[in-house]
Amino acid sequence: MRLAKNLNRDRRRAVPAGAVDDNINELMQAAESSAPILAFCEAERLLPRQGESIPAVSNELDRLYAALETVTAADHPRTARLLASSNRKVAQKVIEEAGEVALAAVKHNNRNIVRESADLLYHLAVLWRRAGIGSEEIWAEMRRRADSLGIAEKLPKSAS
Repeated sequence: MRLAKNLNRDRRRAVPAGAVDDNINELMQAAESSAPILAFCEAERLLPRQGESIPAVSNELDRLYAALETVTAADHPRTARLLASSNRKVAQKVIEEAGEVALAAVKHNNRNIVRESADLLYHLAVLWRRAGIGSEEIWAEMRRRADSLGIAEKLPKSAS
């Protein structure tokens, strides 16, 4: 409901299409220029190489995923309720947060992009935990894509 209200309100304040296209082009250039950084991180052993496992806690998302196992209603009531809720409820939260990230991007509000992205990643980690999918499975899939496509992008329809 909140997302629908935001969409209607934001439609009236829409950013011109050209501005969005310029922003997307900047993001694409930044992504393309990150290849040397990734190569450096791998060479310096900051990222695992193909076939290697990821360290137990390599980043905040892995730390969050691991912490979800120990959540109790006493220490984190909101997270405990979310973990106890239905898959449908968690999926709805993922959709809501993804929409809020997109809205923040259209508004060119970088601070909100950061905040809403963190919310989205939190809800994805909860979804993975509820589904019994380890975060290492996600990273392995991304590594497989990067190894075959040169970047961990969405697979072509024929490769799915």
